[in-house]
Amino acid sequence: MTLGEIAAAVGATVRDGSDEVTVTAPVVFDSRRIEPGGMFVALPGERVDGHDYAAQAVEAGAVAVLASRPVGVPAVVVDDVPTAYGRLARMVVDRLPDTTVIGVTGSVGKTSTKDILAQVLSAFGETVANRASNNNELGLPYTVTRATADTRYLVLEMGARGVGHVAYLTRLAPPSVSVVTRVGHAHLGEFGSVENIALAKGEIVEALPGEGGLAVLNGDDPLVAAMATRTRARVLTYGIDGPADVQAEDVTVDELGRAAFRLVHEGQAARVRLRLYGLHQASNALAAATVALGLGHPVGAVAEVLSRAEAVSPGRMQVTTRPDGVTIINDAYNAAPDAMRAALRALRTMTGGDRRAVAVLGEMAELGEHAAQVHREIGRQVVEVGAGWLVAIGGVAAAHYAAGAAAGGVTVVDRAADVAAAWELLRDGLRPGDVVLVKAANSAGLLMLADKLVEEPGAVTA
Repeated sequence: MTLGEIAAAVGATVRDGSDEVTVTAPVVFDSRRIEPGGMFVALPGERVDGHDYAAQAVEAGAVAVLASRPVGVPAVVVDDVPTAYGRLARMVVDRLPDTTVIGVTGSVGKTSTKDILAQVLSAFGETVANRASNNNELGLPYTVTRATADTRYLVLEMGARGVGHVAYLTRLAPPSVSVVTRVGHAHLGEFGSVENIALAKGEIVEALPGEGGLAVLNGDDPLVAAMATRTRARVLTYGIDGPADVQAEDVTVDELGRAAFRLVHEGQAARVRLRLYGLHQASNALAAATVALGLGHPVGAVAEVLSRAEAVSPGRMQVTTRPDGVTIINDAYNAAPDAMRAALRALRTMTGGDRRAVAVLGEMAELGEHAAQVHREIGRQVVEVGAGWLVAIGGVAAAHYAAGAAAGGVTVVDRAADVAAAWELLRDGLRPGDVVLVKAANSAGLLMLADKLVEEPGAVTA
């Protein structure tokens, strides 16, 4: 698009440059991601103002800046930069009529489902998807502007911090396929109730067209299955526990915690053997399979690609075995209660009954008045999965973890004030053969601890 076209679309003026200059690469809000021919979005912030990096972005190859004031280099100047960024995303989507837009949301599993789905659909056509969890009002436009006329599938994870957020994202990139993974307790403090979470997540199916739309719903979650009444689009359910349009039958888990199952749809079946760790990945894989099957791809081909899918986003069930035999499960990017329970079950499976399970847990954020109770419940589950050592990191949340675990009789409970203190405990206390789960809300900073635990000479990624 030319700067003139962009300015007309977002209600702006071009300053210090020509309307005829063309943007030929993604529009990014991180100056480190500038590609030649791209555009830089100058976002104002409390500590850092993107306008201060405008000249640097142009030096790195940007042809212009989306800004709220003149910056001395070619710029499209608007009143509100984030709003204009969203309008630009919509303009891109409208210019890609042959691209199928797929929206993915849910309290847990949406990033893993998005990653698996992107890998599956890539086997059938050029696919663009969010990197990591760029799933908000900034990450979604960034992802959209990476699409081109050759993009067949645009897979967009859509996050929410409240009612109306998903609806806004669907206006920027209207989906023709919508996926809802599960309604859980993530961000309960912000939403106020599970019912509000269901209301917010269901906005993604309300955005579907009645003609040609497809809603992919988790039939094992009653709150998700009930969303079928909120759309006129075709509905496909998926499930493991009960009847569904697409089912995983004969589910098994190997000694490393990797699931296998029969993928069944309309009388056709094929065997899937996942490379992903954790039984919960079977449901995520099934969601991805349902989308592909709903788009007309054959069961056998979908099963084959599913079996090749790997963990993509950092900090999500990434498994590494060190030379001393210690296995690190880095699941530290985020931690909703349901995801925490699933990770602990995977930890138990991966010990094989003869290795010590070590749970390194930080705070689960945004739980509101339920925080104390939920942290204690997870502490008790640490005992139930047979963990021999709990390292609880932080303040009040760590105390609740420790109280729940100690009451259940876990062998060793240690509290660490911060990541540095936890590192010292683990450095001195880990034994060859231990299986270590590192998990917390992203704000707890345990990704750095997981990386440090992995950074041993000769570590081998499983």
